[in-house]
Amino acid sequence: MIPNIIDIEASGFGGTSYPIEIGIVLSSGEKYCSLIKPELNWTHWSEEAEHVHHISKEILQQRGKPALQVAIAINEFLEGKTVYSDGWVVDKPWLIELFAAARINNTFCISALEFILDEYQMEHWHKTKIEVIKDLSLTRHRASSDAFIIQETYRRTKAHN
Repeated sequence: MIPNIIDIEASGFGGTSYPIEIGIVLSSGEKYCSLIKPELNWTHWSEEAEHVHHISKEILQQRGKPALQVAIAINEFLEGKTVYSDGWVVDKPWLIELFAAARINNTFCISALEFILDEYQMEHWHKTKIEVIKDLSLTRHRASSDAFIIQETYRRTKAHN
């Protein structure tokens, strides 16, 4: 089984940061990605985080979708599914923030990727992930690219078992 993967980029690294981009790759290969327009009360911004993901406040204002629109789309895309995150401790709170802003409940489960990795996968994860990034030439640190890299790393580490 290849897992559904989610990755979230945010306005910063701390507790006052908020989601700005969500990327999802299903086990079927279907993908969803969206920029999120900041809510009026989402004010924290980290220049350091912007340097990592290369998404400016201006881009979010121009191309971002409202929280409600993104939450509805994610619910439709993931309804009844479990999606896994390699950064669950930060991704889950950002999802909670998104759905709270949208004022709707999510219709899917999010879980830590580590819960489905075996010992071999954990031991070989970092090295394999570097190979995946090199092989796919995906150097852009964005949610959709990262979700695909995580899924492909899972696939390759699982195949060696």
